[in-house]
Amino acid sequence: MSRQELTEKITAIKRARGLRWRTVAELIAGGTSPIFVTAALFGQMRLTADESQRAADIFGLSPEEALLLTEVPYRGSLPPGPPTDPLIYRLHELVNVYGTTLKALIEEEFGDGIMSAIDFEMSLDRVADPKGDRVQLTLNGKFLPYRRY
Repeated sequence: MSRQELTEKITAIKRARGLRWRTVAELIAGGTSPIFVTAALFGQMRLTADESQRAADIFGLSPEEALLLTEVPYRGSLPPGPPTDPLIYRLHELVNVYGTTLKALIEEEFGDGIMSAIDFEMSLDRVADPKGDRVQLTLNGKFLPYRRY
């Protein structure tokens, strides 16, 4: 089974059982971020052996499928070019429009370097607003300065 096929199987079972990703994340990894666990189930992160076994119990996965959840993934699964899904496109658009601004502000504050997506925390929250609920994404990445040799 390919990693993509496993993702499709997991999402089909989740849908059929009426589960929510936050609930699945709590069952698999307790207090670990639902973003991380969902990313792992979508093939972008990896689970520990214990977490993988809990995922197998929830989704009725075979030992081989559970093992696949523990392997180091091939990250960055979006196809090249602008994404076509409207929600993902808007995130892409956000970086296209504000990326250079954020880069300039980060460099002005921290210096020449990058924000790590490895030593990184992210959260997603719903914020009530009378004009329509808001999506609040919080990105918290470690700053890594470029070194001079």
